[in-house]
Amino acid sequence: MRIHFTGIAGAGMSAAALMMREAGHEVSGSDEDVFPPMSTYVEGLGFPFFRRFDSANLPAGVDVLVLGASAKLGGDSNPEVVEARRRSVRITTFPEMVGEATAGKLNTVVAGSFGKSTCTALMAHVLRETGRDAGWMIGAISPSLPDTGHWGAAPEVILEGDEYIVSATDRRSKFVLYHPRDVLLTSLVHDHVNVFPTFEDYETPFRELLRLLPADGLLVARDHPAIRAIAGEAACRIVWYDVGPCAGWCAEDVVFGDVTRFVLKGPDGRRVPLATTLLGEHNIENIVGVGAYLLERGLVAEARFAAAIETFQGIRRRLDRLTKTSRVPIVEGFGSSYEKARSAIEAMRLHYPTRPLTVVFEPHTFSWRNREALAWYDTVFEGAARVLVIPPPTHGAATHEQSSFEDILARVAATGVPVDGVRTAEEATAALSRLSDDEVVLLLSSGPLLGLPDSLPPVFDRLYGEAVAA
Repeated sequence: MRIHFTGIAGAGMSAAALMMREAGHEVSGSDEDVFPPMSTYVEGLGFPFFRRFDSANLPAGVDVLVLGASAKLGGDSNPEVVEARRRSVRITTFPEMVGEATAGKLNTVVAGSFGKSTCTALMAHVLRETGRDAGWMIGAISPSLPDTGHWGAAPEVILEGDEYIVSATDRRSKFVLYHPRDVLLTSLVHDHVNVFPTFEDYETPFRELLRLLPADGLLVARDHPAIRAIAGEAACRIVWYDVGPCAGWCAEDVVFGDVTRFVLKGPDGRRVPLATTLLGEHNIENIVGVGAYLLERGLVAEARFAAAIETFQGIRRRLDRLTKTSRVPIVEGFGSSYEKARSAIEAMRLHYPTRPLTVVFEPHTFSWRNREALAWYDTVFEGAARVLVIPPPTHGAATHEQSSFEDILARVAATGVPVDGVRTAEEATAALSRLSDDEVVLLLSSGPLLGLPDSLPPVFDRLYGEAVAA
């Protein structure tokens, strides 16, 4: 088929496009107002990519238009959608397409409020390193993998399962379309308040996902009260895991450092020594969950699992150190929800316990911008010495009750954490140009952050860099 992706720079969209190309289809795509790392990533994928929406972008003989869900795409008013309707071309979404394409595969869906991108990438990396050509779809970029999407020759496919709705007119959660044989469930904490106003609303699609598991499937789930409360929906075997002691898999003898070492302990008493360069306790939890799944399914031997864990480099924007020579490190984290932001800040305090932490934060997602979530700001920055806040974006603001920039700044100020608003990259750079050598900076957002992840590290390497011998 000839498939055109409108909004191809979306993380899931580009991964789905890669899967479809590897499955033998012709792929093209378009997008506007996109930012690194996804914009530069898509530009290098080798299929036609247009940087504006235009009816002329649709190739002759196009069979399917895949429309992304972002509000900025314009939905039915997008000129490419209008043209597709004029030609009577089928219009669908990427989760529908991925679900249809993989219906005959052995699908493992990695789901949860947080941790799913890292766990999906880690699982794909381990299988690839051990010679199993599984497919995968990941909503983030990992330097350990060649691409975010891969079709694969093996029957297994690892799919990052997003609970967010398919589109404004299709209120199903994406992951219920993926025909799971197995599920790795990492977490269940209220998120996406704009479409799931209550926790009961939020957990409903997770219950539906678990009901889809066949009797011979496998649920590997973090041992947490919220997950325990819904686990009975699954009619298959359940394996539990956590960082600390639990009835299933856990981590023991954890020693944090530049290389963190610990022992993965199984419910049968087996002990697998592991080492990782990933930061934070939450990444130990991710490794335990992936190990529990792969070892329970017998997809990898213990020694090969340990070797693959040691070489995994994580995923972009998840606690990446961006500076090279600066004595003041800049680390980029992914802050799309309260739990993700807290885990990033806690990881920074764990690995840099004596350094004052400055957080540069952008409230990019609907949840951070919604008035119902203002209480998140009361505790999210605990442990930070200073916070710089970038104004919230305005796309999609009419679809929910959005907090103003001033509302957010006032809420943070009320906690006692020093806070300033910065509206431009120049303001942010100036505010960060007078730090002492013992400080550390965390960039935290799921958005463009004024381009600071690209522009700020060279400035720090120059201002705070160690002298390099010629």
